[in-house]
Amino acid sequence: MAISTTNSTAQSVLDKYSVNKTGTSAETTASDGKKGGKLGKDEFLKLMVAQMNNQNPLEPQGNGEFIAQLAQFSTVEGITNLNTSVGSILSGSQSSQALQASTLVGRKVIVDTDKVKVDTSADFKGALNLTASSPNVWVNVYNDAGSQVNRLNLGQQSSGLVNFTWDGTDASGKKLAAGTYRFEAQANVNDTTTAMKTSLPANVDSVTLGQNGGEMTLNLAGVGSIGISKVQAVGQ
Repeated sequence: MAISTTNSTAQSVLDKYSVNKTGTSAETTASDGKKGGKLGKDEFLKLMVAQMNNQNPLEPQGNGEFIAQLAQFSTVEGITNLNTSVGSILSGSQSSQALQASTLVGRKVIVDTDKVKVDTSADFKGALNLTASSPNVWVNVYNDAGSQVNRLNLGQQSSGLVNFTWDGTDASGKKLAAGTYRFEAQANVNDTTTAMKTSLPANVDSVTLGQNGGEMTLNLAGVGSIGISKVQAVGQ
């Protein structure tokens, strides 16, 4: 009596699945347009064993096919292990980010901005980036209403980072209330008034952790939210 048992049943099940390069299993679409199942490494191995058990003894599976399926199984297992490793790295990165965030709250950071919240009870120190040497450099100070309250004359300066200090008073020497102030740095370059960028200290009120490994965001008093990559330095 001829033996008619073949591996067609197991093979047809295997054919319902496909393994992609991005995870441990893949979703497939059958001919009727419906979503297929998910095939992990355990299911793949079971189906491969079932295929071997049900193969036709008179026409056994060739070595090449068997090796190809083993290679595919190894690929699935390798991707599984890779995803596990990447997940561990991401988890460790998020933990490190959370620890870093906790140390920043309440401290000051130096960022490129022209507007910050100032405690006028103490001297406020900032800096401007002078792009060229100038015979006359100054910083105009504006309150939150947009009115100019003082002007800091820095005189002649060489190109580079120029520091300045404001004592929190107006032009008449009167101490002003704490609040948000804007600093407008300008310089005379080649007989032309030119605006310069300012780098100012701002207090970190809170920190927002990045999602899925994204950049951490700092919420700064008087400035708003900025990415941590834009921080130039961390103060006390």
